[in-house]
Amino acid sequence: MTTIIGVNAYHGDASACLVKDGVLVAAAEEERFRRIKHWAGFPSEAIKHCLAVGSVRAADVDHVAVNRRPSANLLQKALFAFSKRPSLEAVANRLKNAAKVASLEDAFSAATGTSRSELRATFHAIEHHRAHLASAFYVSPFEEAAVVSVDGFGDFVSTMWGHGKATRIAVADEVAFPHSLGLFYLAMTQFLGFPHYGDEYKVMGLAPYGTPLHLDKMQSIVRLKPGGRFELDLDYFVHHTEGVSMVWEGGEPTIGRVFDDRLVGLLGPVRGKDEPLTQYHKDLAASMQAMYEKAFFHILNHVQQATGSRRLCLAGGCAMNSVANGKVFQQTPFQDIYIQSAAGDAGGAIGAAFAVWHESLLKPRSFVMDHAYLGPSFGEDEISGLLQDREHDLRAANCVRERVDCEDKLCRRTAEAIAQGKVVGWFQGRMEWGPRALGNRSILGDPRRGDMKDILNLKIKRRESFRPFAPSILRETVSEWFETDYDVPFMLQVYQIREEKRSTIPAVTHVNGSGRLQTVTKEQNPRYHRLISAFQANTGVPVILNTSFNENEPVVCRPVEALDCFLRTRMDVLVLGDWYLSREETA
Repeated sequence: MTTIIGVNAYHGDASACLVKDGVLVAAAEEERFRRIKHWAGFPSEAIKHCLAVGSVRAADVDHVAVNRRPSANLLQKALFAFSKRPSLEAVANRLKNAAKVASLEDAFSAATGTSRSELRATFHAIEHHRAHLASAFYVSPFEEAAVVSVDGFGDFVSTMWGHGKATRIAVADEVAFPHSLGLFYLAMTQFLGFPHYGDEYKVMGLAPYGTPLHLDKMQSIVRLKPGGRFELDLDYFVHHTEGVSMVWEGGEPTIGRVFDDRLVGLLGPVRGKDEPLTQYHKDLAASMQAMYEKAFFHILNHVQQATGSRRLCLAGGCAMNSVANGKVFQQTPFQDIYIQSAAGDAGGAIGAAFAVWHESLLKPRSFVMDHAYLGPSFGEDEISGLLQDREHDLRAANCVRERVDCEDKLCRRTAEAIAQGKVVGWFQGRMEWGPRALGNRSILGDPRRGDMKDILNLKIKRRESFRPFAPSILRETVSEWFETDYDVPFMLQVYQIREEKRSTIPAVTHVNGSGRLQTVTKEQNPRYHRLISAFQANTGVPVILNTSFNENEPVVCRPVEALDCFLRTRMDVLVLGDWYLSREETA
């Protein structure tokens, strides 16, 4: 038995996974345990979870792999530093971060309470984008595929592509610092008044409310080059001269402003985060998304032509751009696509682990990641014990609870509550790997209600009104409801809802008629599939509104977090495993 721990460390979305004999048995992000969004640092709690799931002692781990290699691209780094002379502070921050990666053995030893002398593991540093490529290809169902990674930066590279076949990935080309589509998207996200780490998805949701009237200005910022390449007009950025102020110190990551004042000269005043969103801001968001897609498909079409493959594996933070992902079949000759659920930096943990398994240990492929339920689970004893301990709180909130042993009855009762317009917290099985709630840590609602978005935002989410909610749909019914019939198990593609169906499910239909769907099969998630089937039997609609189980915090991990969220919000029903909790109506 060969065991490999993979980690994404000292970066946003710190995470860990466990691979045993080539099978991914556990994976989780550190934020779920620390309860701080995008937690950055060393993923000690995630590592402990993975070891516990696999019944493996730290001393018995054979390999530990991290998705960073500070020694990568040293010549390019030296030449750039010589030419640009970044600030001493920026250099010091980079060296400090690199030193932490280099001391991985000490961090792993401390996190697991195991002395260095007890550890037998070999430690591996895998180049950032190679780990991204591995995270997509080696767990995909494809024997061969084009592979593309696009993000901000990692190991001095922003974009990498090539061809995967069996247990090898041949890298064909890359785009190096300081040119980056991820930095372009980040700069515009900050310019539009969304300052927090990971806010790019908000701008993606805002874009359909605008028209790309300013694409010409965006094309002056991002310039497309032959061979699938691109470059930024660096006059509009500061990261290449001043460096980027980044904090990855064991907490919520922060990134300083990356755009120069000359961007204000091009686009006008920067929007403050609390200032109103005007139509101009919406048009800028639409223009930025259009420019990103133009560059993205410029890369993909080149890679498809160069590899001749009809299959595509995507990774990197930009692979979370579900709107662009949903247009791959329209804009390129690719016919199949695979994006694993944690496509961003968290996913680098599994990429590092599988790179060691296939490329260092020369092992054949035997695993396909067809579901994302790889996190912690909790048994009946823990849930019933929690409810007993919190009996006083439940009574104070006028809540009643009942254990429903029959799964069919539990799903029918829950589906009926959803059909009545109630907001339901749904906590089941193992937590999802990646940022999307996929039916185990979800808040559910009726997609037929035009006011459901407002109800959710009033009762629980308190988020921007322009952000859409997602539909979970029975896989066997996708062709009836969406214009594209394809597997989307991880909610990472946006497709157009059929025009005649949009009025039936307005709560999950975005302003442009699209939906960021999750396809659900009986094999991937039997209980969630049964719940949606029960809702279909009740209403004729095989779709449920699905959003993450949280309230301005990381998605809930443990039953106590689900219960606390239920009690402090105006959620109507909580289903914790087999337990059905509801608030009694008062006169």
